[in-house]
Amino acid sequence: MPNFTSTSEFLLLGFSDIRDLQILHFFVFLAVYVTAVTGNLLIIIAVMLDHHLHTPMYFFLMNLAVLDLGSVSVMVPKAMANSLLNTRSISYSGCVAQVFFYFLFSGSDSAILTIMAHDRYVAICRPLQYETIMHTGACIRMAASAWIASILNATLHTGATFAITFCSNIINQFFCEVPQIIKLSCSDLYLIETGLLLFSCSLFGGCFIYIIITYMKIFATVLRMPSVNGRKKALSTCLPHLTVVSLLLFTGTFAYLRPPGNTSAELNVICAVMYAILPPLLNPFIYSMRNKELKTALLRLTDVGHFPQIGSSKILLVKLG
Repeated sequence: MPNFTSTSEFLLLGFSDIRDLQILHFFVFLAVYVTAVTGNLLIIIAVMLDHHLHTPMYFFLMNLAVLDLGSVSVMVPKAMANSLLNTRSISYSGCVAQVFFYFLFSGSDSAILTIMAHDRYVAICRPLQYETIMHTGACIRMAASAWIASILNATLHTGATFAITFCSNIINQFFCEVPQIIKLSCSDLYLIETGLLLFSCSLFGGCFIYIIITYMKIFATVLRMPSVNGRKKALSTCLPHLTVVSLLLFTGTFAYLRPPGNTSAELNVICAVMYAILPPLLNPFIYSMRNKELKTALLRLTDVGHFPQIGSSKILLVKLG
């Protein structure tokens, strides 16, 4: 079998060989991408400009929106370009970039969601200590730790993946997905990346277990609240986050824990769309529909004259504390 280690490009999975369907795929992905980008940008702008949202919960939500914006931008624009230009190729460096940034954004996403669960736990279960625990410095350190750890994780995965000797340059996916790249290996080096993937999966599993335990404590506290309005208010701040976590867990489980075997290319694409594109697309709608403060802030964006003016010295991080 020929050795393609020094190849300058990879060939991705095409959606169709029929030109009309390729154009249709382009417009579908364009609509999805514009919707996802617009929704996440609106959340970022609203949190930055509205002083009512300068709290730890919305600071982490803004981080999540940035990550979703980056995540959907890793693969969708290239998929659109390939459909429009009737090509399947991606450069070697482009594939490396996709792998790195996908791990960066997905890893940070899981970490930020875990931090958001901790924030809700402190706010509901330890309200008198909330300002002491979730102060400005703590929020910045937690967010920075999530980003730095994800950069290191992405660097390890990218280095291990492209240290492999490839026997083919045909990837059975519409973007550079690591499990599909590993299948191209003709050396035992793929075992290193496989081990790293298992380690990362265990870390993600630990994050989700922590979130589940945290919400068990939150619900126990909420059920002991004497006021019905208090219970409703507490749950209203948790349900969007819990919905986002459930969506990410469901799509990831469906994609990676389905029965082994020779699955079809169509099923691989459907699974990839579910776990890589659906969460960034739906997260802004989930948060804006269930959160009155955020919904009000988003509505203010359409009325610039009534939107609070923020001086240059009043930045978001100062307001967190």
